[in-house]
Amino acid sequence: MKKRKLFCEISPLTYKISVSKGIILRNIQDFFSFNKFAKKKSEDILPIIIYKSNSLIRRTLGNVNLILQENKAVNLAIAAPKVNKILVEPGETFSFWKLVGLPKESEGYKMGLTISSGQATEGIGGGMCQFTNLIHWLVLHTPLEIVEHHHHDGIDLFPDFNRQVPFGTGTSILYNYIDYRFKNNTNQPYQIIVYVTKEYLCGEIRSTEPLNLSYHITAENEFFSKEDNVVYRNGEIYRTIVDKKTGNTIKKELIKTNHAKVMYDTSNLVIKEL
Repeated sequence: MKKRKLFCEISPLTYKISVSKGIILRNIQDFFSFNKFAKKKSEDILPIIIYKSNSLIRRTLGNVNLILQENKAVNLAIAAPKVNKILVEPGETFSFWKLVGLPKESEGYKMGLTISSGQATEGIGGGMCQFTNLIHWLVLHTPLEIVEHHHHDGIDLFPDFNRQVPFGTGTSILYNYIDYRFKNNTNQPYQIIVYVTKEYLCGEIRSTEPLNLSYHITAENEFFSKEDNVVYRNGEIYRTIVDKKTGNTIKKELIKTNHAKVMYDTSNLVIKEL
């Protein structure tokens, strides 16, 4: 039986209507919420680096047009200063879109890679999910509470290329109603430092005091399976919290279970038949 199309999938017009509706509803929701969003920046950099990471900007992504990779570099360079040096004080919520705003061609944003309905597509400002991927990776190494996080769930679009972080720890965003947000429920401020170099998107998360705990993200039970002639990528992502003083594990939590349909050539994969 043929799957019935969603309203947003009927035509480009219905897609635009759905997006406009999502934006309006998010604006109404935020207006009536009690969230205090982070918006203050500080030129005084907080002294303690809690965690830092770099993300390669130009990566091999299947048959994706290399021009889109170059355009992504431009888009990230425009967006990074809008987040760089932001302070997230106790009680405040970080919202990616509140800081970056709608990517517009008039601001210099270019066509970049986007993902829609499980397919690689193009759009103005595309590639921005790499930005939130990096922020999410930083936040996972802190006690900050992730309050909104969307996955590219159920699909594995591209083969691994020098993967630095576990599959399944990425993010999905779309202005402004599919956002990435976290809240500072601690008693100390945090600051995000983010900038681009020729090759990397670089990020740090800083604070005023060092943490007593350390956070470690690992992938376990990873394998490819074939089910009804469809190949899936499987695995589990865990976060282990360790007391720095004693070395004892305080908590090990499952944060993501992967069962994603593989969308690329699987001929070189080791696959389990289920």
